[in-house]
Amino acid sequence: MDFLPKKIDQYVVAHSQQEPPLLQQLSKETWQKVLAPRMLSGHLQGRVLSMLSKLIHPKNILEIGTYTGYSALCLAEGIRKDGKLHTIDNNEELFDFQRKYFDQSGFGDQIIQHLGNAIEIIPKFSEYFDLVFIDADKSNYPNYLELLLPKLKSGAVILSDNVLWSGKVVEKVKEDDIDTQALLRYNKMLNENPRLETVLLPIRDGLTVSRVV
Repeated sequence: MDFLPKKIDQYVVAHSQQEPPLLQQLSKETWQKVLAPRMLSGHLQGRVLSMLSKLIHPKNILEIGTYTGYSALCLAEGIRKDGKLHTIDNNEELFDFQRKYFDQSGFGDQIIQHLGNAIEIIPKFSEYFDLVFIDADKSNYPNYLELLLPKLKSGAVILSDNVLWSGKVVEKVKEDDIDTQALLRYNKMLNENPRLETVLLPIRDGLTVSRVV
């Protein structure tokens, strides 16, 4: 679902930072070879992720939901030289695809891939995270937040993708629509948690920026 008129969207992209060549190639190969290429963050959102990461300048980044690695590489653009970016995804078929582009990026040594269920992996981390990007199965967004909050200090930022869910969050929700129900609960959790300052941006399918106070 497009939330901006096509001409406005094109103008916004044209007047934003150019997409790096490596990400252009990653995007092209994803559309050619991988199922559901619309899952890519894409040019505009990728530049937003890059800008936020550069402003935060995080040491430790966690990404939940990696797909082909586009968003991870955008987030890596702002990471400190001594930092680490941990990615979690349960699709083993994309592991090597991700690694190929990670290693070409110059951030390969800083990006650590974790294969499996994020619900099981998150509790195993001992470090605190400065920046978290959530873009995995929507039904578990509330669970991810519960697991993540103890691992975030004041000033840490959570970025949450697809929080508008093609506009379904403002429509009558079907009883069997678990994802939309979970996102409605999640959006409320972000907005009402006293530890968080939250703003929901209507970028692509909705991107929430939440800062730990």
